[in-house]
Amino acid sequence: MTTPTPTDLAVSGSAPAPTRLAKPDWIRVRVPAGPVLADTVRIVRGNRLTTVCEEAGCPNIGECWSKRHATFMIMGDTCTRACAFCNVRTGMPRPLDPDEPARVAKAAKELGLTHIVVTSVDRDDLADGGAQHFARVIGGLRAEVPQTTVEVLTPDFMRKSGALETVLSARPDVFNHNLETVPRLYLSIRPGARYFHSLRLLQRAKEIDPQVFTKSGIMVGLGESREEVMQVMDDMRSAGVDFLTIGQYLQPSPRHAAVQRFLPPAEFEALRQIAVAKGFALVASSPFTRSSYHAGEDFAKLQAQRRARNA
Repeated sequence: MTTPTPTDLAVSGSAPAPTRLAKPDWIRVRVPAGPVLADTVRIVRGNRLTTVCEEAGCPNIGECWSKRHATFMIMGDTCTRACAFCNVRTGMPRPLDPDEPARVAKAAKELGLTHIVVTSVDRDDLADGGAQHFARVIGGLRAEVPQTTVEVLTPDFMRKSGALETVLSARPDVFNHNLETVPRLYLSIRPGARYFHSLRLLQRAKEIDPQVFTKSGIMVGLGESREEVMQVMDDMRSAGVDFLTIGQYLQPSPRHAAVQRFLPPAEFEALRQIAVAKGFALVASSPFTRSSYHAGEDFAKLQAQRRARNA
């Protein structure tokens, strides 16, 4: 049994250009080790689960797994789309595993998670895009770990009528769908998706269930302008999005889109302050921010603050 490590964070230039951006000091991470991380590996492997932490080469995997935090990626490790930023393999996925919801719930209990994030590959091959499978996973978690809050990070369910309603009927605490980048870059970075479809998905989630917290995130460093990022913030707020994450894009391999710019931590803090001023209830913005990074801690703090205000 081997302990997973983050992907090499040295940024490679995209072919055919031989040059590459120098990696700044703030994009370096240490790889923690120890018995807690090893125990997380044992639980994930023992329950035969896939994690986005490994498949997407997340730089935070060592830190998170050392805290017994893992983000489960359901419905297999093969995606039906080929986004230019994503390290998950593309191809024809295998059939759904009907036992997966039970294994996710069992792992959540063994890890002692108080907040769980569940994401998935895109499953355009399925009639409902995998919505019913998401609902079964949420249901399994509610039965096995009823005190654990559940956050789902779903695909866009494009051309999957009724899929969003199916997921929300299982009552997740947080519904997350990432816009990923600014509209101008969609054709090159996220060619299988449509910006306004994704935005409308988030808006509809709030319309269907006003009590659910909605969340979305973007990467920066792909060539977007500051004005475009702020426009995306405004679009999200118009769609009723509650939580926002902003993180630095890191190129997984030379085959993927190249990093155009590394934003310094001070710029991430400035973007955070702008987002807070625009009305987001929760904002995470830093070079290593990802959708599930510190998601449980942040959500718990928000709930505590709201309880204090209502006391």
